[in-house]
Amino acid sequence: MTAEILVQFGILAAALFALIKGSDWFVDSAEKIGLSMGISPFIIGVTIVAFGTSLPELASSIAAVLDGNSEIVTGVVIGSNITNILLVLGLVTAFGSVIKMDYDIMDVDMPLLAGSAFLLWIALQDGQLSMIEALLFIAALIVFLINTLTSSTRVTNLDIKASWKDYGLLVVSGVLVSVGANFTQGSVSALADAFQVDSEIVAQTLLAIGTSLPEIVVSVTAARKGKAGLAVGNVLGSNIFNTYAVMAIPSFFGELIIPMENLGFTLPFMLIATLMFVLVTIGGRITRWEGFMLLIFYVYFLQHSISMVMQ
Repeated sequence: MTAEILVQFGILAAALFALIKGSDWFVDSAEKIGLSMGISPFIIGVTIVAFGTSLPELASSIAAVLDGNSEIVTGVVIGSNITNILLVLGLVTAFGSVIKMDYDIMDVDMPLLAGSAFLLWIALQDGQLSMIEALLFIAALIVFLINTLTSSTRVTNLDIKASWKDYGLLVVSGVLVSVGANFTQGSVSALADAFQVDSEIVAQTLLAIGTSLPEIVVSVTAARKGKAGLAVGNVLGSNIFNTYAVMAIPSFFGELIIPMENLGFTLPFMLIATLMFVLVTIGGRITRWEGFMLLIFYVYFLQHSISMVMQ
């Protein structure tokens, strides 16, 4: 084992520690700030936590466009959305407990999520994302935020006050989560190269998983703390943020290249995953067996993606 591999293992360990510790602080501070404003845990997950944990996807996508590799943006968005639903929710429920929603997501939020997935599918059918379409995506995100914040039920009878330390901890922990995810992603990719794993496989699988690490760790941490509503809200909000912001904002920095192979399998599969999310939450709860089913579909997605690359 060379010194370079040992260094990468050390970076990976440190990055994972920062990611886990940062997510722990992020969940606690975000919930306290939200509750002090009378916001429910689910809405906190949909907005503050979801957008914070989606920053790695946005940062990596903008960097890709600036580096002339804009073709990976679509893969990051679609792959991360699939990972959030199938892997994140699957892990939370299969190895945790039954998730019971404390907020009616079927009224508005879930239709908005499904609508965002179908809008992305329609917009990419011509193999490009125009400036008008990008602006429509940003407008749709603003509409979602306004609706979420204005229509949510306020939490009352809570004597909770957030101090400046809570806001500072939210910022610091968000940075830790983002930096930890980026370094984890980088070290995993470096280790894959060192062990001579096909770079295309790394790009199609590890990149999506790497940028979804904040959602994975934050959601699992939230569920472990008995805050399942925050975990579900994190996944829902992250996917809407990915579809609208992570897809649209990088297009302002350069032209996006949409690989046509993404339109043949990964994009339709994302629609299927989104519909599965809708189905498993209809009853207001997600069971452990449904969590295992989501994980099985995710394993199939990985297997199919790898087999396509190796053909």
